[in-house]
Amino acid sequence: MSLSGAGRYSYLAEVNRAIDILTQRDQTETVLDEVEYLFDVIPPELQDLAEPVIQTLREEPGDCS
Repeated sequence: MSLSGAGRYSYLAEVNRAIDILTQRDQTETVLDEVEYLFDVIPPELQDLAEPVIQTLREEPGDCS
């Protein structure tokens, strides 16, 4: 993954908006891997934005409501 600057935050916002349509575990795991990568590269003061998304993605599909 090679997102820079605002692209990282846009991707995180896009995932947050689309999280309810991820119904297959393999889809969810792929997105989770990407968001966890972003968590590692964004500044620590902004990691709070990614934590709830990561937590939701870690839940089983269908349990995200």
